[in-house]
Amino acid sequence: MFVYADNAATTRVLPKVLEAMLPYFTEQYGNPSSTYPLGQEASRALIGSRETIAGLLGCRPGEITFTSGGSEADNQILRTAATWGKKQGRTHLISSAIEHHAILHTLEALQAEGFTVTLLPVNREGQVEPAALEQALTPETALVSIMAANNETGAIQPIARLAAMAHARGALFHTDAVQALGHIPLTLKDTDIDFLSGSAHKFHGPKGVGILFARRGIELESLIFGGEQERGKRAGTENVPGIVGMAAALEEAIRNLEANASRMAAARDALEQQLLTLPGTRVHSGQVPRLPGHLNMAFDGVPAEALLPVLGMAGICVSAGSACASGSPEPSHVLLALGCTPEEARCSLRFSLGDDITLEQVHFIVETVTREVARLRKLHQQA
Repeated sequence: MFVYADNAATTRVLPKVLEAMLPYFTEQYGNPSSTYPLGQEASRALIGSRETIAGLLGCRPGEITFTSGGSEADNQILRTAATWGKKQGRTHLISSAIEHHAILHTLEALQAEGFTVTLLPVNREGQVEPAALEQALTPETALVSIMAANNETGAIQPIARLAAMAHARGALFHTDAVQALGHIPLTLKDTDIDFLSGSAHKFHGPKGVGILFARRGIELESLIFGGEQERGKRAGTENVPGIVGMAAALEEAIRNLEANASRMAAARDALEQQLLTLPGTRVHSGQVPRLPGHLNMAFDGVPAEALLPVLGMAGICVSAGSACASGSPEPSHVLLALGCTPEEARCSLRFSLGDDITLEQVHFIVETVTREVARLRKLHQQA
């Protein structure tokens, strides 16, 4: 049996999404900046996709910029907020210790340029507490950037409350919604969110295309210079097939969100309950709202680097954390922020189930993990 349980890393492209994309590789392949009919067909596809995505997110089409993915959007948003803040005499940036490295590494670069950075701690369940943000905010704070849901534990953050707190002190607010978009209800209408980033391949769209939302009135700082695409703020010919696919994927994800979430959460809970019967296991962020398909578990005495290959050979695709940090010898910065020891962090696996998961597949995961954990523990005792 084959079980793909690493949907937090990437998802398959749906047939319906691929079907929407195909004409823009073949018959309607024009450059959307061209004025002749073939180019204008592509331009209309861009306009339609922007309107679709804006409608689904509850914002204006002009507030959506297309990027290569979540990392680029994160970088551009942080650079934009830093530039805005500097003009206002605000050079303090706030984020959290569990953010994606696209955020953390950009903050390091900005810190080297003279900005001050505060990384908020999280509690044992992996949530940012509003009291911590209240204490960190100062008159010099330009931006608060807190992810909507964590990519390793699935813990959902109280972004509405955090955004309101940031606005009350005159700061802008950004949420990295790469993991959340298309999986939990999320709207920008009547919120205090100024920026949002998303990536198509996390909700059954293609890789290499993403969403940047910036509230009207905020001028984006360009990262890529050249042409006048994306209102002059993101040069380069637009990825028309990818953008069309992203709009189709998000529309499908939001249309089926409630049913998919219910199915994934039921499968996740069944997997969690059965694996917890194993001695020496525990769940990270299990007591707070999580993304419906996410389960992060520790298996005492069994390093993930030993367990992952044997699960892979058995046909089960899972991970030890963020795909962007795979191969790193360091334990997960997210799990360390939760208070795990380096050893506990190295013995943790992330299961991220898809909306096509079956109970038969759940039982296969349980049987295989139970067998291999027992075998590896025995080997470790004999060593």
